[in-house]
Amino acid sequence: MIPIALTRSVRALRLALLLLLPYAVPAQEHPPRLLEKGSWDIGVWIAGATGEENRNSFTEAQIWSAGVFVGKVVTGEVGTSWLRGNLEYGFNLVPIFVTRKTERVYGGGFEPVVVRWISNHQFGRVAPYIELAGGTLFTTSNLPPGDTSSLNFTARGGGGIHIFTKRRRSMDLACRWFHVSNANLGVRNPEFNGVQITLG
Repeated sequence: MIPIALTRSVRALRLALLLLLPYAVPAQEHPPRLLEKGSWDIGVWIAGATGEENRNSFTEAQIWSAGVFVGKVVTGEVGTSWLRGNLEYGFNLVPIFVTRKTERVYGGGFEPVVVRWISNHQFGRVAPYIELAGGTLFTTSNLPPGDTSSLNFTARGGGGIHIFTKRRRSMDLACRWFHVSNANLGVRNPEFNGVQITLG
């Protein structure tokens, strides 16, 4: 049986893709400038994640977060064939972090390492990318509640697409594996593992 929260997440993703589909048609009048070496990538994003902490239930905990991403394309085109692309390095500032379903916990944090490989195999205005990121999270109380810790570490990995709406402007839609743990700073380290959907 498919969990209700996962079904709702899939429906939300389908709706977002449907709304963004018109931007995926070929359009040479807006060549992506973001892919040039030295280009800055600055944006605001919002994300939702669902996953498990203590039990093998994908609907056990939900996390909502929002922040600001700042990145810069640090290479020109590198690689050959389908591996050809650009490397982008950036960081995330996360002033909004809220958990629900278990106990409501608030927090914030930052990810000083965000590495993206942006593919040069584009589809009209759409440019896919893969991403790895890691950072630190501070919360108002232990996360998850109990003898854990209010200081946690995050790791993310996944992929997404830039959908260019103008020559130097794009929307991002991404799906990632999302991990939160205290690295044994607390008595227990139950960890959060789940799927995160981001729109920015």
